[in-house]
Amino acid sequence: MTTRLLIVGPQGSGKGTQGVRIAEGFGIPVVSTGDIFRANIKNETELGKKVQAITDAGDLVPDEVTSEIVRDRLGEDDAQQGFLLDGYPRNRAQVAHLDEFLSARDEKLDAVILLDVPRDESISRILQRATEQGRSDDTEEAVAKRLSIYESETAPIIDTYAERGIVDRIDGVGSLDEITARIVSALEARGLVRVAV
Repeated sequence: MTTRLLIVGPQGSGKGTQGVRIAEGFGIPVVSTGDIFRANIKNETELGKKVQAITDAGDLVPDEVTSEIVRDRLGEDDAQQGFLLDGYPRNRAQVAHLDEFLSARDEKLDAVILLDVPRDESISRILQRATEQGRSDDTEEAVAKRLSIYESETAPIIDTYAERGIVDRIDGVGSLDEITARIVSALEARGLVRVAV
C-alpha cells in the first residue's frame, strides 16, 4: 500500500521531528526541501550557493527551483511506494506544480498533517533551537519574517487541501510521543496502515 503525505506547520512546530517519526512508521522516505537545500549548501554545489544567498537574505527559494528539486527526488526508487513531503508545497503555485506531477503518475496525496502551534510557541522553540544548534539563519527578525511568509503564503494551501477533505489538524503542543500518537491515529482513521516494526 502506498502512503503519500504532506506535513505542514509554522517554523518551530516540530514538523521535521514528527515527519521523520511518521515516515519511519509508514515505511516511506521524508522528502524535505530544507534538508535537500542544506545538503547542497554544505557540499557547496551551484544550487547550494544560490540557495545560501537567498536564505541569508531571509527570502524563500523560487517555486520553479524548489519544484524541480522535489520532482527529481520523487522520481527516485525509494519514493515509489509513497513519501512524506516536508516544506513543499508551501504556496498555491507549488500545489499546482505538485498536482500536475502527481496526476501525470496517476497519484494524489492521501493526507495533509497540519501541526497547529501558537505563534509565540513557535518563536520560542526556534530561538531555543538556534542557541542549541548555532543556526545563523534563526535570528528573531528572520524568524518573524518566515512566520509572516508562512501565514500569508502557506496557510492558504490548507484551504485548498481542506476542500479536498484530506487535512488532519493536529494539536502540535505536548510531548513528542503525544503528538506522534495524535498524528498516527488521524492517519489510521483514514485507513492508512503503518508498516510492522
